[in-house]
Amino acid sequence: MRARAIALFSGGLDSILAVQVVREQNIDVLGITFITPFFGARKAQAAAKAICLDHLVIDITDEHLAMLRSPRYGFGRNMNPCIDCHTLMLRTAGIKMKEIGADFLFTGEVLGQRPMSQTRQSLHIVAKNSGFGDYVLRPLSARLLPETFPEREGMIDRNRLLDIRGRGRKRQMEMARYYGISGYSNPAGGCLLTDPMFSRRLRDLFEHSPDFGKRDIELLKVGRHLRIDGKTKIIVGKNRRDNSAIQDLIEKGDVILNARDFPGPLVLIPHGCDQASIDTAAAVCAHYCDAPDEMEATVQFKTESESGVIKVKAAEREKIEGFMI
Repeated sequence: MRARAIALFSGGLDSILAVQVVREQNIDVLGITFITPFFGARKAQAAAKAICLDHLVIDITDEHLAMLRSPRYGFGRNMNPCIDCHTLMLRTAGIKMKEIGADFLFTGEVLGQRPMSQTRQSLHIVAKNSGFGDYVLRPLSARLLPETFPEREGMIDRNRLLDIRGRGRKRQMEMARYYGISGYSNPAGGCLLTDPMFSRRLRDLFEHSPDFGKRDIELLKVGRHLRIDGKTKIIVGKNRRDNSAIQDLIEKGDVILNARDFPGPLVLIPHGCDQASIDTAAAVCAHYCDAPDEMEATVQFKTESESGVIKVKAAEREKIEGFMI
């Protein structure tokens, strides 16, 4: 009977090559991609289709957010808890492996490629803490790592696996030519938690809104974010696309503002606020709209219970910069 394996599949070149190396040994492979508000599956879905890989997308948002509040191994340079995140993914994939009767798991990780999550020690920690340590194979670096269950049991030939290490991409690019793989993406990017600006906004959300929901995370992706006090944040659209995205995310209880007579941003105060904060938001709205300098702008506002207009001069740039997250 043919062995069956689950690939943790990002759609990047390394994960594609890992799939090809394993499939060459007559092993059936199911690719699994995890999604949260911080990373999606579009690249993986396109790559899976290109190499004819059976593919499953699993949403781990709730589990990921619980982990993100207090990651055991901390964060990287920004809000990226890579070791704990990879552990969660392997644990979830291992549960799926047991459900469907697959034989082992594998990833496209390369020893030494990433300084936090792909050292020898971190690869060991991630596999061990997942609860499926002996079932986790890294085909691209397997000959540099301890032998795993599928290798010992003869499900896969260790001698046909690889010994790639480090950040260089020469061997992977040679393999891509060999397998006829083209159009693959760069290895960096894809996770918003590695982005400095997004990470600042997320830290602010954790600090001021511990009971945040998924909508609050989606709002972090759009517009300018200004913290005017411990309870109140203003989100200001930068362009038409932002305004549309904010409009789609409005919920009951929010305050919405926009300039009445001039083009400008849609301004959102999530979860409402007092009148003083509405006045401040109106001045911010006036600053970013196309009203002439020194002219009072008429800003419309709408709360859950009322609507009205405020005539206001634009907030000064220095004040706005002090609010900026």
